[in-house]
Amino acid sequence: MAYPISLPANNPLVTVTHPTATIWIIELHNGADSRLTDVLILEAFKPALDIVERHWRKNWRTGQAKKDDTLRKGALIIVGNRKQDKFFSNGLDWANASKDPNFHTNFFPVVFNPLLHRLLTFPIPTIAAVNGHAFAGGMALAMTCDYRVMTDGSKRNAWLCMNEIHFGATLPLSLAAILKAKAPNAQVLQMIVLEGHRFTPQEALSVGLVDRVVAGNTEVVVTEAQALADGVSGYAQTGAWGVNRREIYRDVVESLSRDVPVIGALADDAAARARL
Repeated sequence: MAYPISLPANNPLVTVTHPTATIWIIELHNGADSRLTDVLILEAFKPALDIVERHWRKNWRTGQAKKDDTLRKGALIIVGNRKQDKFFSNGLDWANASKDPNFHTNFFPVVFNPLLHRLLTFPIPTIAAVNGHAFAGGMALAMTCDYRVMTDGSKRNAWLCMNEIHFGATLPLSLAAILKAKAPNAQVLQMIVLEGHRFTPQEALSVGLVDRVVAGNTEVVVTEAQALADGVSGYAQTGAWGVNRREIYRDVVESLSRDVPVIGALADDAAARARL
């Protein structure tokens, strides 16, 4: 297979590279801030994941036959636009997406949740190279990965933040389930969801939301992510990584498959008015 691969072909929003025999990188570049739109997810991101898994599984089967551990290794890195150092992902394109009358009922169960499900059950370790801000859906994407390497924010601010509380958006069941599974404790979960706290890289590291913090630009973050990927790629050798992830995150996976309508703040207030 020839890399790099850019998707979709007519307007690339994602690029897949394969820098070493055991590492793949998916770069999001829907503009500088890599908004998670339906086109990016359905026509680029999910097909990119299919490419990586298909290639790794081909290698793994060959490794099984030849008893070659190296062929059975694998890890995936996800990074924001590598031409800038400000954003990992700025989340959903909320202003435009919410204009669609079907957004609140369709986007999460049909588009976003299947992406998170795919990542949460991916057969090889996943690393988010958080090369800048990760807001809302961008933070959820990073938290869905197994590991997170983040810029230290010394040259420009970089925050992890679920900022829905600040603009009156209610949290879908799927995102709540992921955050509950990945937050280290109830206090941090409250800071994430109910306070919309902007975690600096140092704060995120201290409470366990990220695994490594590194000084430097995007390429330095990617290099550190590759070093981490090298260290964990061997966990894919037995083929059990994805199977075991499905088990430890079974409750989250089930939540991702539920088609639960999101109740907005105005609807909640209308219900309260009728009750009170």
